[in-house]
Parts: sequence; C-alpha cells; structure tokens
Amino acid sequence: MTTLADPVPGGRPGDVERATALSGELSGRGVHGIVLAYVDTAGVGRVKTIPTAKLASAVAWGVGMSPVFDTFLANDSIVTTDVLGSPDGDLRLYPDLDHLVELAGQPGWAWAPVDRITQEGERHPACSRTFLRRTVREAAERHGLTFRASIEIEWAVAQPPGADGEFVPTVTGPAYGAIRQVALSDWTADLLAALARQGVEVDQLHPEYAAGQFELSVGAVDPVGAADRSVLVRQTIRAVAQRHGLAVSFAPAVLGHGVGNGGHVHLSAWRDGMNLHAGGDRRHGMRPEAESFAAGVLAHLPALTAVTAPSPASYLRLKPSQWAGAFTAWGRETREAGLRVVTGTAGHRDQAANLEIKPVDLAANPYLALGCLIAAGLDGLASGARLPEEITGDPAHLGAREAAARGVRRLPTSLDEAVAEFRTDEPLRAALGPVLGDAVIAVRQGELAAVAGLDDDGVAAAYRWTY
Repeated sequence: MTTLADPVPGGRPGDVERATALSGELSGRGVHGIVLAYVDTAGVGRVKTIPTAKLASAVAWGVGMSPVFDTFLANDSIVTTDVLGSPDGDLRLYPDLDHLVELAGQPGWAWAPVDRITQEGERHPACSRTFLRRTVREAAERHGLTFRASIEIEWAVAQPPGADGEFVPTVTGPAYGAIRQVALSDWTADLLAALARQGVEVDQLHPEYAAGQFELSVGAVDPVGAADRSVLVRQTIRAVAQRHGLAVSFAPAVLGHGVGNGGHVHLSAWRDGMNLHAGGDRRHGMRPEAESFAAGVLAHLPALTAVTAPSPASYLRLKPSQWAGAFTAWGRETREAGLRVVTGTAGHRDQAANLEIKPVDLAANPYLALGCLIAAGLDGLASGARLPEEITGDPAHLGAREAAARGVRRLPTSLDEAVAEFRTDEPLRAALGPVLGDAVIAVRQGELAAVAGLDDDGVAAAYRWTY
C-alpha cells in the first residue's frame, strides 16, 4: 500500500534509517544505481539516477531537477504558462521507498517513483503523483472511500527502428493467435519471469488485434500503486525486449490507420472493505454510491479525454467500431461503450466488479488520468447522479434520435476538441488546481502546433517511438 503522507525535508519518519539499510542490501546484491522516475504532463517518462549509496541522502533531502519539464512536449520542445516553463527554480525528487524495486530486466539497477516538492518543502502544484495521492487521501477523509485500480498495457513489438523511424512488426499472424505467442515465447517468458521477480502480479499476457501487438493485464492495487506499476511494467517490457533485440512502442497509434494501443483503466470504489460495485439494488448490482460515481465519470468523459487521450495520435485510435470506447455511453460488458460495467463471474463479483474506462491510451500520464477519473466520479457522488439508459451493441449504429434519448454522443474527434471540453469543465479544473490545469492546456496546445499540417501517417510517425 502506498503511503499517503507527503515527503518532507529530512525525510519521513524512519525513511533515512530504512534507506540506509536498503542501500546496503541492494549494494550487496550488485545493484549500483537507482532510477528515480516520474511522468511529465505530456505523458513522457522522465528520470534521474543516483548511485545506490546515495539513497539515504535522496530520501532526506531529495535530488534536484528543474520544474521546466512540466511544460515539455513529447518532442522535448518547451511551452510556457504564467508560472511554468522558465529556466528558473529547482525542485527536489523524493523516492518512495514503499515502491522501490530491483529491476530484473536491468541488472545492476533498482527503480523508485518520486514525488516532487519545492526547495522550501512545500508540495509542487504540478506534481501529478502528489495530485493523485492528495485526491485519494481526500476521498478517504471526506467520503470514507478507498479505490482499487489497474491499467491495461498494450504495445507493438517491432524491429529496432532505423534512421527513418519505420515500424516493421517482428511477427504477424491472426489476432490472439498461437502463431504470435510461439514466435515470441522466449521473450514473453523472460518478461513474465522479470515481472514476477519484481513483485508484479500479472493476470494475463496475450497477442492482441493489430500486427505485432500484445496486451498485459496486472492485478488491481491502490491508485497510486497502480500508476506506479504502469510505469514500472512499461520500463520492464522495454528493457526485456531490448535484451532480445526487439523494440516496443506504447504509442496510441504506431501507424496512421488501423487499431492502436490502448491503456484502459479499471477502477472500483470501496468502503469498509466492501466493493460498492456489487451486492447492491441498482442496475447490475451496483450500490447507489457506485452508480453515482460511474455517472460522474460518464458525464465528464468528453473533458477527461484531454487527460486520458492527450496526444494528437490518440485520435487516430479513438474511433468508432474499434473497441476504443469513442462514445459517451455505458453498458454491462459492452466493449464499444466509453464506460464498461464489469460485473465479474457469479460467485466472485464482490471482488471483481469494477468500471472499465476505455478512451484511455498510454500517452496519458497515469497519475493525472487516475486522479481526474476519481475526481469526476466524486463529483457524480456529491450530486447523487444517476446513469442514463444503458446500451447494448455498437453505439455507432444508433439512430440520431435514439442516441440523443440515451445521452449518447461521440467523444472529441481531435485533441483540439478535447481541450475545448476540458476548458469548460470546472470540477476537473478545480480538482487539478490552476497550475496543473493550465499546464495540461499549454502542453496539449503545444502538441497540436508541433504536428500542424501533418497527415495521419505523419502524426503517427511523430509519436511512434516517444511512448
């Protein structure tokens, strides 16, 4: 379980002693360096590394890094807001020892997620991990709620790119087919072994729909832990692939056409150890709080796409009839709806029932995505919102009158539309705060400008090897 306490100068109580012991243990096992990892507003993983012997110093006093990365674009250009994007200032990266892990796919290295605070010891208002942790803590304090979450990971496996950045899948064959599993069985076996050694519970790993595409699902944990795990798993997939001479892309679209890579979020709300999505008298066993939470997510889904589908390439993926969840619709086990109610198997529903939010890809910063999804759900809970009529089948086939009657409309078809929705969503903007909310807008606008004039193939190529 992730600590919900903010880091402080000098270290949280007991952290320095714990870090001293850990650094000795790691050094004894041949671990020479520790990766300090976070995700920027554009969804790009950023790191600093320290020698293992410096871990105690890092948890006490942090490691310096400029705040300018909050307004970096995926291509490393920099945009600005009224408070972010200048060359001034410094932040301190504080590793979370609860999630420090020795990297099985990168011998000699360990990994830890970080929170970022100011040199004065205050929260950095643009730290997405701090935002998520704060949101989770406030939900517990105000509503008595906890959450369990997991993020699906889809990626494409390819030959290492040449100078032109071309995408050449290493293996073809039918979707979900045995051909792909056999062809890459050595790599996937090593991947499963590495994740097991890192303590990551894998539910399933299989070939997916598109050429060279695979999907991995992991067990649900607390939201901060789920976001950390998403970053760690991708680091491990990439590292193990490289050791096998392979390249991977988690980009929303590796090509300008066809099915892209998703990062669907599974999320459930709990109170006093009870899953609110099962055992109730509302539709499909939801308790009233679970229905209101789901209704809040559904109502905010158009604006949420600016966070959950944050790249121009996201909209090459977010299309109807491709199981991407391109509509403001919900239904039980309906994979074309933006919000899928998963009830689980009879006899296991008290543990398995959850919401799947589908218009999410892995260009999204997972801390921002989960924090905003929870904030949207809590807004629905506060107002006692009710879900509209559910759908079955593909909402793209609904007539205009029936779609309107059920509240079904197409989600934004471009990042520009998503940003316009986000600008007017006051509850989401308030949850993020002005500094982080403005950073989201500035970075999205910067991404749009960076690919202005490119066709679909050009947009896909621009982000193919960034994520």
